[in-house]
Amino acid sequence: MENENLTNQEKRPLPYGTASLVLGIVSIVLCWCYGIVGFITGLIGLILAIMDSKNYKQSPNSYTTSSINNYKAGLICSIIGTVLSLIFLIVFISILNSVNWDFQLFIEKLRHFSKR
Repeated sequence: MENENLTNQEKRPLPYGTASLVLGIVSIVLCWCYGIVGFITGLIGLILAIMDSKNYKQSPNSYTTSSINNYKAGLICSIIGTVLSLIFLIVFISILNSVNWDFQLFIEKLRHFSKR
């Protein structure tokens, strides 16, 4: 029993497990913001989870169970958030194309409005 506690105390958390989980959740929550915000946060969370995956594969017994679970959940949430954000981004772009949205006209109106 004491040996088991000592080995748990020697284990350290994965460096980006919690950050990956938080960014994955944020990407799911914000995927409806034109898809861009959720895509960026999901992509960053995915990169951090992949970095943790490499660390974990190098020495799987030296990390805590909770940080391993955080990195796995972060990986899943980041994938889901990135995919949902891409879907929303594609839908948003297709809606803009279907209504013949003119980007240059939009910029000109912004400049005209900002001069007031």
